[in-house]
Amino acid sequence: MIIFTQPKAKAVFSFKPYRRLFSAALFLLFSAQSLFADNGHELWLRNKQVNPIKVICNNKSQTAQIAVHELKAGWSGGAGETVNIMIKTDRSLQQDGYKLSPHLIQANTATGALYGVFDFLRRQQTGQELSITSNPSYQRRILDHWDNPDGSIERGYAGNSIFWRKEDSLTVTLDDKKLWLEYARADASIGINGAVLNNVNASPRVLTEPYLKKVKEIADVLRTYGIKTYLSANFASPISLGKLKTADPLDPAVIAWWNNKVKEIYKIIPDFGGFLIKANSEGQPGPQDYKRTHVDGANMFADALKPYGGIVMWRAFVYNANEHDRAKQAYSEFMPFDGQFRSNVIIQVKNGPVDFQPREPFSPLFGALKKTAIMPELQVTKEYLGENIHLVFLASMWEELLKSDTYQQGAGSTVAHCTDGSIYKQQYTAIAGVSNIGLDSNWCGSNFDQANWYAFGRLAWNNQLNSSQIADEWIKLTFAPLTAKDQPAFKKTDWNNNFLTRVKNIMLTSREAAVNYMMPLGLHHLFSAFRHYGPGPWYAPKNVRTDWTPPYYHKAAPDGIGFDRTQSGSGAIQQYHEPLATQFSDLKTCPEIYLLWFHHVSWDFRLKSGATVWEELCHHYQNGVASVRDFQKEWDNLQPYVDQQRFEEVQSKLRKQCHDAQVYKDACLLYFQQYSKLPFPSDLERPIYDLQYLESIDPLTMEKAPVLNRRK
Repeated sequence: MIIFTQPKAKAVFSFKPYRRLFSAALFLLFSAQSLFADNGHELWLRNKQVNPIKVICNNKSQTAQIAVHELKAGWSGGAGETVNIMIKTDRSLQQDGYKLSPHLIQANTATGALYGVFDFLRRQQTGQELSITSNPSYQRRILDHWDNPDGSIERGYAGNSIFWRKEDSLTVTLDDKKLWLEYARADASIGINGAVLNNVNASPRVLTEPYLKKVKEIADVLRTYGIKTYLSANFASPISLGKLKTADPLDPAVIAWWNNKVKEIYKIIPDFGGFLIKANSEGQPGPQDYKRTHVDGANMFADALKPYGGIVMWRAFVYNANEHDRAKQAYSEFMPFDGQFRSNVIIQVKNGPVDFQPREPFSPLFGALKKTAIMPELQVTKEYLGENIHLVFLASMWEELLKSDTYQQGAGSTVAHCTDGSIYKQQYTAIAGVSNIGLDSNWCGSNFDQANWYAFGRLAWNNQLNSSQIADEWIKLTFAPLTAKDQPAFKKTDWNNNFLTRVKNIMLTSREAAVNYMMPLGLHHLFSAFRHYGPGPWYAPKNVRTDWTPPYYHKAAPDGIGFDRTQSGSGAIQQYHEPLATQFSDLKTCPEIYLLWFHHVSWDFRLKSGATVWEELCHHYQNGVASVRDFQKEWDNLQPYVDQQRFEEVQSKLRKQCHDAQVYKDACLLYFQQYSKLPFPSDLERPIYDLQYLESIDPLTMEKAPVLNRRK
């Protein structure tokens, strides 16, 4: 059994002042669902036709009573049955784990019982086995909200922040608390137990007393659903807030300032989870500003937080313009310090070595850090994958990552096992997802983007799940008819054979389709200068650092295309453990999905299919466009099975995605053809746009763009 240390603070949260508020909010939450069923606001937790049930629970905590309420409100089993919620110590269960049987939900904690209730109801609705034991893969399953104090969200595509707003952002209303309650309920239903409330590019303001008091208000709501609150901290806060002359992590005055700040936070929020830190990356301040190391900076925070049970999530997303290959830098900076970080420091590593690209090999840091806790960072919001417009189901990307074998301790050393404590024993295990949540009525800006929030939670709980099961669950929970009145024109078997099967196929093939029409065969970072949306392989103005431009990555030239990361190039391949280093280095054995990530190859190099690189690129782009056209046709044929509002919203976005896929194909192939000097294959559908026109417009709006978007 994993035991968490309790904060050493006298303040204890009392629910009593909030009881009426929460009772009213829960009533509204459940009773109003049917009024808004078509706008997507209820996510995968739509109101169901329930039967009466008797629930016996041996725990009177607020979280346990919420579990009882959820079970009663969602029960679709036999009418009049009795179910026991039993909270007692069982050594086979971890802190949040639970056991289910048809009439018993057992857990060590009230939060574990709540997770068990949600899983029980999910299994009832989706027709899964009801007798199971379930323990989470990671102790801390956290959503990172890149929300700013003015209410804006960096890389947010679903409206403004649910936590902050520009006008009098520190005022808390009853509507705020109701929304936070709905958010907490959705998180808890898929096992998420932590939320970082502000942007990694942190404003020091969030650590001031007025903001901390608002954080307390948020934490008081989230806590009832078992969710800890975290904050991103700006490394230079002692200067901007404390009026110190330095933020040197070895300076006694700086150490004292952080110790006092942490003490203040825990006095206000006794169960505060800890800090997320972005340091010495993209202009953010950090220990290297003072000729100190990541160890010096991270351990300073860790020492301040340790007495209270807090953790430091120190991001490994670091790079500078002096590095010949940006993909190498995180490994180069962190490997020398393996074993020197405190036990409550977790290095947070993006899934790939560059930056949330449509496809990357896994970061070589996974498994390589053997004495340091490490956690994957996934991006739920689709910064590089069509934002809230393109239908791209990310579970397949994350499954690909988690099941990738690092070989660090021999075959079977997958990224999942290297980060969840299975191979390397670490005091804390964690996983993070960059949130896609905002004030839009459907939370995510798109109905299908809800599936990525759902998928993150499910994989954070069980990193061995497959994408097909997750998609199957989400579709049934989100779209299945709730009552007989909702399906007058078809039978349940008809819905399963048509809507379920066909939508699941769209979801499971959507990520590969996006890779094909955006950047196949290992190409990466071909994006326009505008919001990372749309193609811009030509973008390379002289006043922009080269590693922010696509030519830095694709290296297209008359002699070929691709980034040489072999020993004769940047040497990045050598950061991978054998046999991967040898496999990636050899053109005959390098997986073709990573070919142009690791190699610069001639345009006439022949792949396993017999086609040249140029021909294969052309066909991948064409296949991507064809796939999205098929998605559009499939969805149009499914209109009888889904409500009109959501049908039309998805249909509209698929039209835009289909258009955008064509723009990607035309832009990239016409641009690269300037270097290949080769004709398009005879069976290729010809471009419909001119390259000069595509270079002159913003691909999101298709309107005239500023000069900065054009090739220099």
